[in-house]
Amino acid sequence: MWQEIIVGIIVAAAALHAARKYLPDAWRQQIVYALSRRGLPQDKLARFFNTESSCSSGCGSCGGCGDSPLPPPPPSEGGPVRRVIRIYSSSKV
Repeated sequence: MWQEIIVGIIVAAAALHAARKYLPDAWRQQIVYALSRRGLPQDKLARFFNTESSCSSGCGSCGGCGDSPLPPPPPSEGGPVRRVIRIYSSSKV
């Protein structure tokens, strides 16, 4: 009986971790809203589920969407550094 209770606690903790880390932001906001309607503190839930946007872009990724172009790399001395990858055939001629 105790083993089943401990396993249940571990599974619940794993589900909370997965929900906190991998669910889309909109779903996490809905979870926070639903739990806050049942009497839990909304500010603590928002911090736990990371629904507070840090740069007010809506997704909270701070430029991770790729909307803005990347700045060009700084020029190095003697021109751009090029890496040559050589591919050899495994068959002998």
